[in-house]
Amino acid sequence: MELVTVEIEKPEDINFILGQSHFIKTVEDIHEMLVTHIPGIKFGLAFCEASGKCLIRWTGTDDVLIELAKKNALAISSGHSFILFLGSGFYPINILNPLKMIPEVASIYCATANPATVILADLGSSRAILGVADGSKPLGIEEESDIAWRKGFLRMIGYKF
Repeated sequence: MELVTVEIEKPEDINFILGQSHFIKTVEDIHEMLVTHIPGIKFGLAFCEASGKCLIRWTGTDDVLIELAKKNALAISSGHSFILFLGSGFYPINILNPLKMIPEVASIYCATANPATVILADLGSSRAILGVADGSKPLGIEEESDIAWRKGFLRMIGYKF
């Protein structure tokens, strides 16, 4: 077994979700969920098939995001994993619960716009995602002024009232 890391390649402002599922049907079910929950959504999705032809299966509504998903899925190459890139202005918080409700979706490793590195165990004929390093380490503990900023920010962007 060899430990391998793969840095997610993406534009700075683009969010992505990395997850694990168990069936080729995942590609169509995620696509259907996205377009019914958020009409007009821009996304690219790629899924690493772990049996049969073992292909990178893909779909989406935006050619650039589809290519980004295919490129990153191939770099990760971990069976039954999927990577979903969301267009600018679309956020994981709006689709995480519906995504987790899809019967094939087994787990979500991360949902972020931060720089991220996927940590893999390479067994030669297969790979396993061990985890994801997301963003940076904390630089300290928030103080009262930081709490006030956080609460104000969430209300300013409409996530809290």
